[in-house]
Amino acid sequence: MLKQDNLTQKQNDYAIFLPAISSFYAGYIGKERYPDESKSIIGDRLPKGIPNMESLNWLNSKEGLFPYKYSLYSAGHADMDLTKHVPKEDMVRNREADTIMLADSGGFQIAKGVWPGEWANPKDKNAEKKREQVIAWQHGIATHGMTMDIPTWTYLDKKASALCGIHSYDDAVTATHFNNEFWMANRGGDLKVLNVLQGSNHQEADHWYDKMKGFCSDKMDRPFNGWAMGGQNMCDVHLVLKRLVTLIHEGLLEKGQHDWMHFLGTSKLEWACLLTDIQRSVRRHANANFTISFDCASPFLATANGQVYNSIRIEDRGKWSYQMEPTIDNKKYAGDTTPFRDAVLKDGVHKLFENSPITERMTIGDICHYAPGMLNKIGKEGKTSWDSFSYALLMGHNVWMHIESVQRANREYDAGVIPAMLVQETFDRILFRDVVERVFAAKDFDKSMSIINEYSKFWDSVKGTRGFTGKRIVNAATQFNSLFEVEEPEQEIDLDQNALDLLDSMV
Repeated sequence: MLKQDNLTQKQNDYAIFLPAISSFYAGYIGKERYPDESKSIIGDRLPKGIPNMESLNWLNSKEGLFPYKYSLYSAGHADMDLTKHVPKEDMVRNREADTIMLADSGGFQIAKGVWPGEWANPKDKNAEKKREQVIAWQHGIATHGMTMDIPTWTYLDKKASALCGIHSYDDAVTATHFNNEFWMANRGGDLKVLNVLQGSNHQEADHWYDKMKGFCSDKMDRPFNGWAMGGQNMCDVHLVLKRLVTLIHEGLLEKGQHDWMHFLGTSKLEWACLLTDIQRSVRRHANANFTISFDCASPFLATANGQVYNSIRIEDRGKWSYQMEPTIDNKKYAGDTTPFRDAVLKDGVHKLFENSPITERMTIGDICHYAPGMLNKIGKEGKTSWDSFSYALLMGHNVWMHIESVQRANREYDAGVIPAMLVQETFDRILFRDVVERVFAAKDFDKSMSIINEYSKFWDSVKGTRGFTGKRIVNAATQFNSLFEVEEPEQEIDLDQNALDLLDSMV
């Protein structure tokens, strides 16, 4: 009988982390479901301790090694033609019925010029076609979908600006407003729509909110069902609290209507705990159904960079982090049956290494596949001992480690272990959770805002809250170095994303 680490059952009432699924990883899961259609892409590469590829599918509650029913998938990486049978999309399209899938709209692809068009022009044919394609795809595969926002930093990238027709902040607002109107007119079925909020600073964020909030108003026939926090909204505690108090005051966080709020590209461990604090307090005082989720692609980006999560650092009054390092890559280990963890510790590759349900079933030879002289899939001898399946195995390990880290951080936080970021001890011992409780317990707009402003210096000490403006706020990939605690020298984000895109093209 399969021994499972059921992470869904361990989720408790924490803010929910959504792994941002890589199409490369999903391809390995999906294609192995149809062995009669094409030659297996893994052959005999599956470790002996892992029964089948479904073992690596956390959305499979019966066969997965670590069942977890929550994920995010982006239109920017998907094959959105639902009329076609696309095996590599199967992990998402044909998952279990009670799983939660948030579909990103691909606004980042617009902002980077990948989806060209004159997006500020409502009659542009390229933009119109893409809108129709994305919303149909969201209806087909997701429980929740984000509106198609144009990030406010878009016009700062001159090349992208020329390709997508966004030349100013006002253009971004105008184009997003039109996209929202399209989503409002064409939404259907059971899809719950999240209204994306952008803005590179408080002034822009407030203006954006005022322009977009009407789509969640009960004056609409079918108002949107919640919110997605982008730009400064997703990394500035002061702004987050101010926005939530405003939403409650204006009747835009109502139970049964506006129950979900998603934070884009957030991976800092302390934020996992503070978002749980906010969720619990809002549930107590405003909306009992209120749920916060957050996503990042870091488990996949790290692997694309040759790195693995090797341990978790959680210390009282210290800095909390997922620790990751470049891992073993040596052709001498090809065929070696030493357990993976034993090998990396014995050879000093990692001083610490925490096994996942995947790595505890792997040998070092399962990762270091190519021996000296072996030719790769294109008929050449490469420098690395890894083949593409090595990346898939380590991505699965990293996903487990990230979910486990988030849940462990919340458990420790509940047990009284406090990260330095969430306590202010300069004069008095002030806990983040206590201030948040005061904010929402006040139930008076002016009083709540006064409490928020009273602790502005505290918010300044919560890393990630200030300075991440304009071009630096993009998505999980561009937040990697600013929100992800790395124990090795920082990597260039574009290189990380390019590596992941290259892997995606292999499957």
